[in-house]
Amino acid sequence: MSDQLLALGFRDPVSEAQATFRAAMWALARPGRLSSLSADITPPAPLNREAAALALALCDFETPLWLDAPLAEEPAVAEFLRFHTGAPIVDAPADARFAIVARPTELIDFDMFCQGSPDFPDESTTLILQVDGFQDTSSHGPGFQLEGPGIEGCASFGAHPLPGDFAGRMTRNRALFPRGLDLLLAGAGHVAGLPRSVSVREG
Repeated sequence: MSDQLLALGFRDPVSEAQATFRAAMWALARPGRLSSLSADITPPAPLNREAAALALALCDFETPLWLDAPLAEEPAVAEFLRFHTGAPIVDAPADARFAIVARPTELIDFDMFCQGSPDFPDESTTLILQVDGFQDTSSHGPGFQLEGPGIEGCASFGAHPLPGDFAGRMTRNRALFPRGLDLLLAGAGHVAGLPRSVSVREG
């Protein structure tokens, strides 16, 4: 089992983890703009390649990790993540520093995750949402308009699938600033960041 899991991880752990970390930080610094993720990694389904790469780059034994139902129901996913990151898999969303969501349309309420505190806002949960693609607003709704730090004026953004009340969730999330959740949307060879500082409205 260990040999199989090791073969599925980063082929070059140091350089691929560094490149993935840079992509995630770049995405959060420039909300809504896509950053390429090209890690050569083959995680167990339904964990996608991009979300797996982010987990391997961002999580370690000190970062509790929560998995939504489709991921938690597949034991190989937790085995893979524990083997490569050492991160403990937790049952309670509020205990997680990172959460991976394979089915965003069924995402639980944001307030079930740790929102941080005024003194320690960095202790909030970061959500990694698996998406099928970006910017196809013609087939998947009108998309969103983003404003805030890292955005010049106003930027258009689209990703699918997302919860039907996504804009409302993000509005409430922004109101908590400096508390609140940061989001990384991962799929189709890219990652996009939506930090707690961004304002999101339907386009």
